[in-house]
Amino acid sequence: MLAMATFVGFAVLVTALIHLYLWKRLVRDTTGPGRWRRVGGIAALVLALLVPATMAGTRAGLFWLAWPGYLWLALMFYLLVLLVALEAPMAVAKLVLRRRAMVAEPTTAAPEPVLVGAGGAAEPPAAAAVDQPDHDPARRLLLARGAAIFAGLTAAGITGYGVRTATGPPRLDRVRIPLAKLPRSMDGLRIATVSDIHLGPLRGRAHTERIVEMINRLDADLVAVVGDLVDGSVAELGEAAAPLRDLRSRYGSFFVTGNHEYYSGVEEWVQEVDRLGLRVLQNTRQEIRARGGVLDLAGVNDVTAAGTGLAAPADYAAALGDRDPSRPVVLLAHQPVAVVEAAKFGVDLQLSGHTHGGQMVPFNYLVKLQQPVVSGLGEVDGTKVYVTNGAGFWGPPVRVGAGPQVTLVELRAP
Repeated sequence: MLAMATFVGFAVLVTALIHLYLWKRLVRDTTGPGRWRRVGGIAALVLALLVPATMAGTRAGLFWLAWPGYLWLALMFYLLVLLVALEAPMAVAKLVLRRRAMVAEPTTAAPEPVLVGAGGAAEPPAAAAVDQPDHDPARRLLLARGAAIFAGLTAAGITGYGVRTATGPPRLDRVRIPLAKLPRSMDGLRIATVSDIHLGPLRGRAHTERIVEMINRLDADLVAVVGDLVDGSVAELGEAAAPLRDLRSRYGSFFVTGNHEYYSGVEEWVQEVDRLGLRVLQNTRQEIRARGGVLDLAGVNDVTAAGTGLAAPADYAAALGDRDPSRPVVLLAHQPVAVVEAAKFGVDLQLSGHTHGGQMVPFNYLVKLQQPVVSGLGEVDGTKVYVTNGAGFWGPPVRVGAGPQVTLVELRAP
């Protein structure tokens, strides 16, 4: 509880500082004292309060907050990135303006010779005009407004593109992955893989139906749903998840929990997914006999389970121990980082999600700090790991640089 309170307090502080920075660059630097500056200040305050209100409100069932709140969150992020990127060129431009003003400053004129009048009295020299430096505030104001307009229009364009991408149909990617132990007879076994569907305030039944129809067209041998199906309870989203019962495959459809299941009532969702016809692999494995060969399909609970008290933590020994090492094994694990433990058990291939491919550039660079593979195929300690971008989104309905994805994994014999 203390850790959660600390995190919430930190998030509120960061949000406040970001909005203070945006207010300075977009309002204070571009307006003079008066009504428009006051209006801008009030708008910045309201938007700052909208972010935590959206986070708390959507969890409390106030779903009408989701669209305005999460859209502003995305726009806020790209405004911040662009304005910070403009800081260096803006500083250079201001320095150039200051130096030009100093060069243009007239120097003090040399005193003129003293004229002696008829009476012999010296007339005092005329006072030399000394101009003070003029740093051209009008040009600085124009520069600040230009930067604000550029950042605003660019951020709005990126966000609009991201909304269109995120809410559009997932892209189908096909990847061939060789497994050294795969029997020749099983060459070409296909696993339709999807993760991070994220049913919730902004995604409902139509989203699930579109994904199910897409997977069914693939006529896959296996279907793997690799966690983060929902952001809400069974009571709220059971109807939205119902189309999963229509998934078709030759040898079965399988599911493993993601971290968001543990925020949404994991025990109820495990029962509901099982009721819809998907086999939930909770630290266990299933023998897949196909085309005269055998493959072990294993699944572990998400690493988030540890410490929640809601379900058993990820247990690799239970899922992977005491098995025939001559068989190939494919592990379903929501987070790519699970491969660190999976590799110790000689896993041939791990299928994961969780990262969303970064969802919004440049977050993909931050994800690399936590996960060994962000998107696509990689290898860790001899174990191949494939990470699909996910078919939905979390938070802002925005995807930039990592569109929604369903992957058809084709296993190849050596």
